[in-house]
Amino acid sequence: MLTAVNFGNGLPRALAMPGVSVASVSDLASYGILTGLEEDQRAVALERFERMYGPTVGTGYVMDYLSQTGLDALKGADILRTAPDMYQSTVEYAASPIGRKMRDIAQTHLANFGTRVFYTQHASFDTHASQLGTHAQLWKEVSAAVYDFYQDLREHNASDNVVVFMFSEFGRRVHDNGSGTDHGAGGVAFAVGDPVVPGYHGEYPSRKAEDLQFGDLVPNIDFRGVYSTLLEDWLSLDPNPIVGGNFARLDYIAK
Repeated sequence: MLTAVNFGNGLPRALAMPGVSVASVSDLASYGILTGLEEDQRAVALERFERMYGPTVGTGYVMDYLSQTGLDALKGADILRTAPDMYQSTVEYAASPIGRKMRDIAQTHLANFGTRVFYTQHASFDTHASQLGTHAQLWKEVSAAVYDFYQDLREHNASDNVVVFMFSEFGRRVHDNGSGTDHGAGGVAFAVGDPVVPGYHGEYPSRKAEDLQFGDLVPNIDFRGVYSTLLEDWLSLDPNPIVGGNFARLDYIAK
């Protein structure tokens, strides 16, 4: 079973955990290892790769981690490459990078591989310049992709067991720098899906000049509490050892 799958290049640090199988996919349609070889040649080559990546004794934590990562990549490739052949849909996703990624997530989820976490990202909202036009286009693409994704899930009667959680890595300054905004505090997160309690959760931060801290919004919710809610109320996990403590929860998941 693949516990998590990232759709994009590289492996995000958020998904790096020893002992947890994670695959990283740039394009599901062409994903795989040595797919250009004949089947018997590929079997021989993969067997050699597996021996190379197999566990070795006494090589240390780093080598053990690399070996497990290699084995996970081999297993993940053979599992995930079957997903497109198992998928049919009348939904036509918007032609954008995030649209293609959300389609790949839908295909993998509907293939029932047992994956619990899907991860992806879109473009760059790190807009120090030309922010107005850039953000308008980015949010248009994100909105269309999420809409198409849920249309797809509903077509397959699978929308009730998915929560999309969108977050920013960091906030932006309240005041612009002329054509954009610089790095700031107070990030944002959105939870989307049938199990989500609609509305704004928490207290909207003050934008008054006297309430800012070094020109930034002052966060009033600990992000670890937001994740704790998702872990406990949606994934049925004990969040404390994962986030490193007990933090106030929010009621954004229906019980």
